[in-house]
Amino acid sequence: MTEKSIADMRVHYLSELFDMVNCSENPFEQFNTWFNQARQAQLTEPNAMTLATATSSGIPSARIVLLKEFSEQGFVFFTNYNSHKGRELSENPNAALVFAWIELFRQVRIEGKVEKISPSESEKYFQSRPRGSQIGAWASPQSSVIASRSFIEEKQQQLEAEYHNEAVLPLPPFWGGYLLIPQRIEFWQGRENRLHDRILFTRADAGWQRDRLAP
Repeated sequence: MTEKSIADMRVHYLSELFDMVNCSENPFEQFNTWFNQARQAQLTEPNAMTLATATSSGIPSARIVLLKEFSEQGFVFFTNYNSHKGRELSENPNAALVFAWIELFRQVRIEGKVEKISPSESEKYFQSRPRGSQIGAWASPQSSVIASRSFIEEKQQQLEAEYHNEAVLPLPPFWGGYLLIPQRIEFWQGRENRLHDRILFTRADAGWQRDRLAP
């Protein structure tokens, strides 16, 4: 059997109408609704999101990270500050997030400025993580070139021995959380014949402006 070419691969979206009537006037309330529906649908890691960053000269990069908290202040994720994304965020604090809930024919795009959260907030989250994850954060010089996997494994063993009597590890000075403060949040609902529903929230002086975008 001959497989279809990539160009012929397509899915027909038969979702319900998503418009101004059934979209909250508050983008964070709307995000919370869709996020909870993604959780209830038992999707794999519904908090997985693409994080796009760029250098000061505009060269982009993207990767998947996990959302760990959100509120009307913004969206929080954690990483090594010396990693590739951490270095880019230090020179260019503009970033974008994308949640792709494919099974629900939905995506959410978020753009804004990023800033570090406080060390105390980072420490609270870090020490709530499984011990193995705490060890891993200390052991990995994230995004650096290493000779082999044994480098990380040996570092892990050293840390296990060093902290074997400690219930939790101290927060690494090079690790912590970021808050993305959104300026734009777009909700995308797949519809039949590629006539998708798109509602964009843009931050304004008096709150949020809502607009419908062409698919």
